[in-house]
Amino acid sequence: MTPKVLFLRNDCTATEAMLADVFTECGFEIDTFDVVPPERDDHPAGDVTFPDPTHYDVIVPLGARWEAYDEALVNSWVGAEMAMVRRAVESGVGVLGVCFGGQLIAQALGGSVSRSPEPEIGWYDVATDDERLVPGGRWFQWHFDRWTLPPGATEIARTPDASQAFVLGTALALQFHPELDSELLEVWLTHDRDDSVAGIGRSHDELRLQTKEFTDDAAARLRTLVRGFLNRVVRAQPST
Repeated sequence: MTPKVLFLRNDCTATEAMLADVFTECGFEIDTFDVVPPERDDHPAGDVTFPDPTHYDVIVPLGARWEAYDEALVNSWVGAEMAMVRRAVESGVGVLGVCFGGQLIAQALGGSVSRSPEPEIGWYDVATDDERLVPGGRWFQWHFDRWTLPPGATEIARTPDASQAFVLGTALALQFHPELDSELLEVWLTHDRDDSVAGIGRSHDELRLQTKEFTDDAAARLRTLVRGFLNRVVRAQPST
């Protein structure tokens, strides 16, 4: 049977991008689920009925512009998505969280998320303890919050300002954006209404040039990351 992956698009601007290519190469059938539609951008809270995670081999909660700990969101769809993540892990379904999605995993499994003393926007060197699971090197970041590890989690990677990856059960949480390519970057720059890039002393053109320089290498490391996740985090779990 063909394995299936579900990409949870928490924000219409945060799509799966290069992740779709890698999962397709790994033989997966791809489904997507839009959590917050564009018309709710300014008021993202609202009830959402999520798909049953046990219908999939892997679910991938993607990024978002909002805060995972926003009370209105936690009391609506973020709370429901956290319940979905917990059910997935309890059922042996793989969960790969990206940025906001990684923070959501942390929060769902007993950790916490709060404002980071230093935002990270751009390409940052990530140090790793496991090159075969989360390869080190330059990965793209765009976040203002960071997590504390859930009980029992194993941290895999970090920068000086934030934990960057951890494993717990069948879940791998990432703080960085391994999916980013130049096309997705343009979407985010178009939505940089608060001048977040300028706020940390960088420019849109600087991010464009760096992305052009680093994307090919990141794409190769992304293939290692996804295969490591599938072979060592998901399939390594004991049968139930």
